[in-house]
Amino acid sequence: MFSSVTALARTAARRVHRSEDDQPVARSLARQSIVVAAACLVTDVVSFATRGPDLGPANLVFLAGIVVADAALATSPRLSGWVALVHAVLVPVLAVALPGRSASTAGQLVAGYRAGAWLRGRPATGSLVVLAAGVLSSLLISGLSEPVTVLSLVVANALLPWLVGRYTTARKEYVDELRNQREAAVRDAEAELDQALTREREAIAIDLHDVIAHHVSAIGVHATAARLNLVDHGTGPVHTSLAAVEGSSRAAMIDLRRLLSLLHEGEASPDQPGLAKLPDLFDGVRASGLQVSFVVYHDPRPVQRGIDTMLYRVVQEMMTNALRHGDGGTARVELEYGDDHVSVTARNRIRSGEEHSRRDVPAGHQGMGLGLDGMRKRAEALGGSVQAGPAGDGQYWQTTVTMPAGSGS
Repeated sequence: MFSSVTALARTAARRVHRSEDDQPVARSLARQSIVVAAACLVTDVVSFATRGPDLGPANLVFLAGIVVADAALATSPRLSGWVALVHAVLVPVLAVALPGRSASTAGQLVAGYRAGAWLRGRPATGSLVVLAAGVLSSLLISGLSEPVTVLSLVVANALLPWLVGRYTTARKEYVDELRNQREAAVRDAEAELDQALTREREAIAIDLHDVIAHHVSAIGVHATAARLNLVDHGTGPVHTSLAAVEGSSRAAMIDLRRLLSLLHEGEASPDQPGLAKLPDLFDGVRASGLQVSFVVYHDPRPVQRGIDTMLYRVVQEMMTNALRHGDGGTARVELEYGDDHVSVTARNRIRSGEEHSRRDVPAGHQGMGLGLDGMRKRAEALGGSVQAGPAGDGQYWQTTVTMPAGSGS
């Protein structure tokens, strides 16, 4: 029960985690960089063709330089420093070749933004320096010497794009930090939940031991003493009943110790029963007077631990129902290992007089309703199913539990 609660809590916590696929993000960035590079290229080529002189052989070389520099904007962000250097060199070259041109190009502005956004440390600082130097040299070459004008143009064409890129990245880092803090908070909450469940299990284990163990042990002791003091010394129905009580009390103590182990150690507990323990269970049931036949179909194979323990508990409940509501004569249990499932079927004769009530009372309200409801909850929690009802013209009660096959762990 506690392991299921923990698993559900962890599943719910994991749903708040944001999963990111790096490949689609990388492809999206690549597509965007191509679009930006193409827009800069068109803008700068149109500007060159409309503001510059007639396109001669030398000017075609400059135009090719613009195309190459702007096309470089579509390259990997790791090359942002080199792209910034290319544009920083191109701007003063254009100022020399084409006097009177603007101190910057669209590609140079984007290169400054990329350098600020993607570079860190010395490469980032170096890119800012070369961009500012390129703009400053182009302004001086163009004949501008007014300090305020020169400074404002250097800030607008070099420093400002670089700072915008820096701010964008800083904002992303801030958002990432918030996400990391949230994920850390979720992990802390999961750890606190695990600790709370552990403390609760330990408290329940202590209460079970204090409240139940003493009384069950006392029942066994008194049953043993009464059996030993009987006059018939081993014969008669009273002796048989006391022996059954004695055996049941011992079995109850064994199961109690297993439950305490489960509460203390969780799923790692090595003392939990499984299908391999069914013969021992049936021996105890036979001591109570119910003759159980047990058949296994196909070769047994390892079953996942949770399913293994659950099937044992379900068979235990089946035998309890057979003792309480059957005729007390015989019961048959079939264990089948299929290709993709494991199933257990229990069948016992219905006690005389109960057939009509079982047919008329809706499922869940019968004498066996609580046990069947518990079986269904156990099975459905692990992906299985339960079928139960009268069989053999209403003379028998049959319960089948089917679970998905799983490798042992």
